[in-house]
Amino acid sequence: MTDILIAAVAAAALCGIVALLLGLFLGFAGNAFKVEVDEREEAICGVLPGNNCGGCGYAGCSGLAAAIVKGEAPVNQCPVGGDECAAKIGEIMGVKAETGAKKVAFVKCAGTCEKAKVDYEYTGVEDCAAMAYVPGGGPKSCNYGCMGYGSCVKACPFDAIHVVDGVAVVDKDKCKACGKCIAVCPKNLIELVPYDAKHIVQCNSKDKGKDVMKACSVGCIGCGICAKNCPSEAVVVENNIAHIDQDKCTGCGICAEKCPKHIIL
Repeated sequence: MTDILIAAVAAAALCGIVALLLGLFLGFAGNAFKVEVDEREEAICGVLPGNNCGGCGYAGCSGLAAAIVKGEAPVNQCPVGGDECAAKIGEIMGVKAETGAKKVAFVKCAGTCEKAKVDYEYTGVEDCAAMAYVPGGGPKSCNYGCMGYGSCVKACPFDAIHVVDGVAVVDKDKCKACGKCIAVCPKNLIELVPYDAKHIVQCNSKDKGKDVMKACSVGCIGCGICAKNCPSEAVVVENNIAHIDQDKCTGCGICAEKCPKHIIL
């Protein structure tokens, strides 16, 4: 019995010594290898929305905060926080934050189920990226239009985009311009536009007019009537599709009135 007690005491003592040595080692290692964190970085993290959406181009809010402190990113880099967030970060960094026009995502397609023609009925995985492996790039006749399978809907962290009648539609008031939907769209249909944009061409087809009309009843046919009638020269036609320069557009509405396909919102 005595031998057992002695062995138990010795084992307990050994465990205690090992634990003490391990604690000392961890404490030394912690001090030796600790990374100093700038207080401003922590303060900026507290100001950022915390969505970690990646819309700023960095791996989450902490990544952006570190980049701002290092001078690698401007204080207004966060598209979700907007001007209010930028102003607070500017105060932390001791600089003035530049304000910019609020932007939202816009889907350049009006080819709803009724307006866009289809080549065949599709049954299978409903994912836009998967359509690259499907004959013709999907069932819709237009190779440039929205396929309506909602990859952008799944990617949006703010519930700001939904598929309505076969086409993705953005809720301007919910959109934070994070760019997630833009990155995931295989057709490059989505772009950021000013929140208060007066007129936008809701088409992305680069086909010639006759081919567009075969595929969609509302597609832009590149006729150029909008460009010819724009008094501020804000509209140009390139690659068979009309584009509106938002900086030049005055919102007169003449392009929308003259468009024979009524594709300018």
